[in-house]
Amino acid sequence: MRNKKGLEFPAVFAVLLAITSFQGGAAIAKGLFPVLGAAATSSLRIVLSAIILVIFNRPNLRNLTTTQWRLVALYGLTLGAMNTIFYMAISRIPLGLGVAIEFIGPLVLALVGSKRLIDFLWVLLAAVGIALVAPWSSKGLDILGVLFALLAGALWAAYILLGGRISKIMDGGKAVTIGMIFASVLVLPVAIGNGLFIHLKPVMLLPGLALAVLSSALPFTLEMHALRKIPAKTFSILMSLEPAVAAFSGLLFLHEYLSFQEWLAVALVIVASAGVTLTGKRNAHPASDTPPIKDI
Repeated sequence: MRNKKGLEFPAVFAVLLAITSFQGGAAIAKGLFPVLGAAATSSLRIVLSAIILVIFNRPNLRNLTTTQWRLVALYGLTLGAMNTIFYMAISRIPLGLGVAIEFIGPLVLALVGSKRLIDFLWVLLAAVGIALVAPWSSKGLDILGVLFALLAGALWAAYILLGGRISKIMDGGKAVTIGMIFASVLVLPVAIGNGLFIHLKPVMLLPGLALAVLSSALPFTLEMHALRKIPAKTFSILMSLEPAVAAFSGLLFLHEYLSFQEWLAVALVIVASAGVTLTGKRNAHPASDTPPIKDI
């Protein structure tokens, strides 16, 4: 990206910064869990993100068609459920493992209908990765945490499908902004029921705002820039690094130490995700207005 002074902001660096920002925000969120709980923290982030996006994008709500309203509502509700359930997952299991397990959703989506032998290799690698961290015994990971991460992955796949459909009939920024309003409507009652306003203190608004910026506004802006500058395949390969960044964020900010077996599981999911992108039959041209894979 070139600014008015002619300086260029590399697209690849923008993606890496977006990933780092998103996972740093997730680490901040997990730090709020002991006080607010996962659902209330997710709600705080979504509502503040919606306010930020509405202020900056100022979407016109009057000229939406019935089809657009229906699709953007479903998109927003999926977005809200995905984020809340993911936070519920990482409240029970390490951040890096939660992200790695969640990646199974879009990975399966990319392989649906494929009959090529190479794609079965990526499925096998991902399956081995999940098997390595599956709670086979009472000493393993929290089974609810793993199931929540898998459900978040399924919702992520649905979010990708809806994002692809909505990008054909609406501007990406407008769709995300309105979708966040619907996401807020979904998560607020849950947060209130969990005591958001009882436990929320004014001093928490600052980390809440930082969470909204780091996990939503900043990565969304960076990813939208990158998608206009680099091929979609390159973008997806870079996004495959997200589980590793999440694991390092968990280690650095939350002191979550993974075992060799858990690091291996993260690595296998990363290789499977990158492999699907490299060998998949995807459009190599830069994306235009398509929303990022996971911008919120």
